[in-house]
Amino acid sequence: MIGIPQAFAHGTVEREGEAGQAWLAELPGIVDELLRRWECVPDGRVTHGAVGVIVPARRATGEAAVLKVSFPHPGNVHEPDAFAAWDGRGAVLLHERDDERFAMLLERARPSTLAGVEDGDELVAIAGRLNRRLAVPAPPGLPRMREEADAWAERIRRDARELTHALPHRVVDTAVATAEELGRDQPDVLVHGDLHAGNVLRADREPWLAVDPKGRVGDPAHDCGALLKSRALALLAEGDLRKAVLRTLDVFADAAELDPGRVRRWAQFHAVEAAFWARRHGFRIARSGPERDGVVQLADELAQLMTELT
Repeated sequence: MIGIPQAFAHGTVEREGEAGQAWLAELPGIVDELLRRWECVPDGRVTHGAVGVIVPARRATGEAAVLKVSFPHPGNVHEPDAFAAWDGRGAVLLHERDDERFAMLLERARPSTLAGVEDGDELVAIAGRLNRRLAVPAPPGLPRMREEADAWAERIRRDARELTHALPHRVVDTAVATAEELGRDQPDVLVHGDLHAGNVLRADREPWLAVDPKGRVGDPAHDCGALLKSRALALLAEGDLRKAVLRTLDVFADAAELDPGRVRRWAQFHAVEAAFWARRHGFRIARSGPERDGVVQLADELAQLMTELT
């Protein structure tokens, strides 16, 4: 029976309360049952992400794999659908799935991520090329982001009314316009939905493979947001934030073969969302205190900068 990483257990209970505690009590048994059913044996140290445990395993064929079991959450419902649609094209292979248990048996990649690439332009270009490869015709049944566009616009308006902030009206209005214009007119293309460097792993079958997709359908340019937010501190450290952001977005757009103007508009939208989200919730790296205030200030700066570039 596997041991549950303490940090994962603590975070699950903190986030999910009694439901999380009950699920954690069942989790070792779920893992054991799935390993038996899929004829696997444990093969390494159990790790975890934000919402799931990752159990290295070896199949009866000798092939290395991982068993991923996630806490039941709407954001995880379509992850296996995305892997099935890609069938190994730019993402890890899906071997088995149990949707009721939010579990998958996946191809094992290496533990190192794209975040370890020191050259920022190379990192962004790799993410852009993956974005292009993952943008395939979407299968039916996946959530279409265009159906969320009106809710996005209303949430930004509400946050602008309810939260104390210094964002100029033009910044807020630009983000709302993107939600209402680009958001309502999105193609039927499968996108990753959370394509930051931590969700891209080194691999053997291909140099880099994506993991942890959201399985959503919409504009591939929308995916620049997660990458930009994850790179914000590194871009700030370069000294000239405007120049660094502009180069990042242009490198991504070129590698992904996307319209640079559309990439910039979505990046501005994400920056405004992040500025309001930081005020309501903070971020994982800084929930409160001076650190959170610093993140809020950086989000504001990015939002205003991206408005000038849009």
